[in-house]
Amino acid sequence: MDAVRLILTSRRALAGSGEVRQIMVEVWQAQSLAQAIGSRLAVFGPPRLRGEALGLTELAGRGCGVLGQPELGPGELRAAQLTDLGDARQALLGLGGLLGEVGIALVGVASTAADEGTYWQCMEAIDAADESRDRVLEMLRRLADGEEALAAMS
Repeated sequence: MDAVRLILTSRRALAGSGEVRQIMVEVWQAQSLAQAIGSRLAVFGPPRLRGEALGLTELAGRGCGVLGQPELGPGELRAAQLTDLGDARQALLGLGGLLGEVGIALVGVASTAADEGTYWQCMEAIDAADESRDRVLEMLRRLADGEEALAAMS
């Protein structure tokens, strides 16, 4: 499945999750998807994005690690369904939006956390999501700079 469709699926699932456990699973799914997209961009994306894409892969992996892997049934891991990046710009725009929504969801969970462990887990996951989003925004900037350079050459 292409990245944009998987991102939209993740955004819908996150928006539709109600209880804390569901939210945390969807946050993990989003970070896992960000890691897969970063990895794919690092290998197959434009050369000017590769360093930032590797950084995204590492940061999103940290976000997954903070949360711990949820129990998912066969075929439920969205990142494993990624077969095509499609338009890198569209994928990155969608991913940036998803990571912003992840941060907002985590703030909601942290503000109502019943225990300190959950609170600090959310704080670390928020940090990872914010840093991942920063990498996405930097890749979008680099894509725009490359398009401007190509237009100037024409």
